[in-house]
Amino acid sequence: MKPFVTLVGAGPGDPDLITLKGIKAIKKADVILYDALVNEELLNLAPEHCVKIYVGKRAERLSTKQESINQLLVDYALTHGHVVRLKGGDPFVFGRGGEEIAFVRKHGIETAVVPGISSAIGLTGIQQIPLTYRGESESFWVITGSTKDGNLSEDLYQAVKTDATVVVLMGYGKLKEIVELYQSYGRGELPIALIQNGSLPTERIALGTIDTILDEEKEKLLGVPAIIVIGEVVRKHQDFETLKVHFHE
Repeated sequence: MKPFVTLVGAGPGDPDLITLKGIKAIKKADVILYDALVNEELLNLAPEHCVKIYVGKRAERLSTKQESINQLLVDYALTHGHVVRLKGGDPFVFGRGGEEIAFVRKHGIETAVVPGISSAIGLTGIQQIPLTYRGESESFWVITGSTKDGNLSEDLYQAVKTDATVVVLMGYGKLKEIVELYQSYGRGELPIALIQNGSLPTERIALGTIDTILDEEKEKLLGVPAIIVIGEVVRKHQDFETLKVHFHE
């Protein structure tokens, strides 16, 4: 029994959006530590003997402390063999996968990473919102909504000055602050989208501008988990043009 830890990105929610390599890793797992945003259908792929442990991390309500998860990875690898750390989206995009890998390697345990589809690119793609578009957006920024001390990310104060598409993860609770920031820079007409439960049957979306999105959010009764997409490319959503009539009534 060789201790080994594989970080696997489960994708944005739809179980069909995991990679084949991720499926193969799950099928060879002796232990799986999985998060709140992982579709539990994926656990059915694991072998019968596999131990499945929920470590329910979600930005708005953390349960298992990160330090405890790090130690569990090491402990189970030493006692059981192959541990799969199954994380929503991609493990290295605000998934703290880098911290987990570093801790495991420090204990002399071999590691591997299977990338996943990040919600930043997966959910926008499903909604047919291109993150880049020739002549309109030359880059996209993926930013966390708040820092570990609960403040709005400083990077948003830089992003608001650019024409880049901005995708905010784990920032739904900061939506009002983000709107106020963009308004303070005179960008109230900039398109914005909110995508809740993206890729799942319960998916909901609100489209609008910086000036209208708080009303749209209330009307659609959106909640977490949700991502925020800001930029001219949001106009490419097939329903955006019909909303323009509503904006100007």
